[in-house]
Amino acid sequence: MNEIIPVKTPVKRRRFSKAFKAKIIAACDEPGASVAGVALANGLNANLVHRWRKLAKDKSTPVPDQPDFLPVPLSVPVSDTTAPVII
Repeated sequence: MNEIIPVKTPVKRRRFSKAFKAKIIAACDEPGASVAGVALANGLNANLVHRWRKLAKDKSTPVPDQPDFLPVPLSVPVSDTTAPVII
């Protein structure tokens, strides 16, 4: 009953450079290219390439540089100065 069970080493995640990701995204944007085809040709999962494309699109979308609150000028009636002003 003594069986030798091989110990599997954990699979390490691959890391890709920004230049490689940009190359893959550019290849997907070519006319007639499919994301699945580009991913398969480069040994990648199509879901990973879709995620890279989404992140690149989100980063390229300009975010308007506006404050969260805008000042609003309020006018105070000047007719009665003895009454408290509630704004």
